[in-house]
Amino acid sequence: MRHGLPWTLAGVLAALMLAACQPQSPDGKAAPPPADAPEAPVAPQPPEAPVEPATKEFTGDLDARGNEPFWALAIRPDKITFTRPDPEPPVVVDNPGAGVDDGQHAVWSTNKDGKTFMVSLAQEECSDGMSDLKYPYLAVVTLGDQTFRGCAFKTGQQPREDAQ
Repeated sequence: MRHGLPWTLAGVLAALMLAACQPQSPDGKAAPPPADAPEAPVAPQPPEAPVEPATKEFTGDLDARGNEPFWALAIRPDKITFTRPDPEPPVVVDNPGAGVDDGQHAVWSTNKDGKTFMVSLAQEECSDGMSDLKYPYLAVVTLGDQTFRGCAFKTGQQPREDAQ
C-alpha cells in the first residue's frame, strides 16, 4: 500500500494551504468575519492587582503589655525592646521588620543570645484581664522556651476608660 503516502501528503498540504488562507479586505488587511460567524473568544482580563494586605495595620510604633508575669514591649522602626521586672535585663534587638500573613497577623522574628525572639500580633480584640479595657491586638512574645501573652496597641492610642 505505497499509494497511501502521496495521498496523505496531498491531504496535509491542502489543509495547510486552506489554513493559510484568510479573507482580506481590498486594502490588504484582514477582513471582518461574516455577520453570522460566532464571536471570537475574548482573552481573559489580567487579574487585578492583589489587594494589599493590612500591613498598614502593623506599621508605626506599637506597644504591648502583659501580666502574670508582667512584661512590656515596644516596637519601633529601628529596634524592639522587651522588658520584665528586675532582675531580668531588657531584651533589645534590631527590628527585623514584620512579616505579615493574611493581613491579620504580623510576626517579627530574630535571635538574641542564641535564643529565638519572636513577636506575633494578631488583629483581634484583647482584654488584659485586669481592667475593662479592650485592645485592638492580641500579642504573643516568645523568648527561647518562654511564651508571654498580652495585648497590644498603637503607641499613643492606648485604650482608656471613659472619664464620665
